[in-house]
Amino acid sequence: MNREARLHLVNKYRVLIIFIALCAAASMLSDAFLTVNNLLNVARQVSITAIIAAGMTLVILIAGIDLSVGSVMAFSGAIAAGMLTAQWPLGVALIAALLVGLGFGIINGLFVTRWGIPSFITTLAVMVIARGMTLVYTQGYPLVVSHESFRYIGNGKMLGIPLPILIMLFLYASLYWVLRNTSFGRYVYAIGGNEEASRLSGIPVNTIKVAVFGICGLLSALSAIVYTSRLMSAQPTAGTGIELDAIAAVIIGGTSLAGGKGGIAGTLIGALIMGILDNVLNLMNVSPFYQSIVKGLVILAAVLADRTFAKLKIA
Repeated sequence: MNREARLHLVNKYRVLIIFIALCAAASMLSDAFLTVNNLLNVARQVSITAIIAAGMTLVILIAGIDLSVGSVMAFSGAIAAGMLTAQWPLGVALIAALLVGLGFGIINGLFVTRWGIPSFITTLAVMVIARGMTLVYTQGYPLVVSHESFRYIGNGKMLGIPLPILIMLFLYASLYWVLRNTSFGRYVYAIGGNEEASRLSGIPVNTIKVAVFGICGLLSALSAIVYTSRLMSAQPTAGTGIELDAIAAVIIGGTSLAGGKGGIAGTLIGALIMGILDNVLNLMNVSPFYQSIVKGLVILAAVLADRTFAKLKIA
């Protein structure tokens, strides 16, 4: 195997290699890491960010960004909690929360496509608006939920596996299939690779973009449902900073910020890497201040690796 072939292999599986190496290092640094309870706890903690990161992957694949996901998550969770507190049926409350997320996503998409406002600016504005709406709706206080069936979503188990993990895995399996086997998936990659060429070839670029932002908003609301169910309360500050964790998971997972390259499987591994880092540092009683430094260095390393392989022109 020549040097180019080796580099191609390393580039293709670099996220998985990092994940395996990190797990090996973590198991040596802490005896508690490889216990079943700890691993399930890591996966359950990761599921909240991973669900949002799945939608963020689609947005970044079309060379966009969505900074509003955390605020949309907070408002969607508040809507669900408020309706349940007001004795609305569970199904109605869940559908309403999902529609709120979908609505915000579509609004983002329309501002980006119809009025040509960059996604960074659009979603930054929506981030502030949605957070303000959350604070107005909750009056700055948590909304406590006592609906026992709602509790099952975030705290229940199926076949011994926490339900949030199963929701996360089903979501990723579904999106993986969609991106690989449908015209929608091919259009997403095409738009991220060259938007103008995609438009000239007849791809409905604006429609696909609105759909992608809509899905991202919808998944923010799904994450809100899981998170609110787990705490049995909607916090007005929920989701603060989670957009950065989601973007980090996508970047670490190998999806290029330039769009058109990457995938959903890498994002899941990237989210797990972030979760394992947090877990190991907590097990080692490392100060949260230092944890932030470590996470920042990991993100920088992931971006540098992507740029390095890009310069080497390795697909």
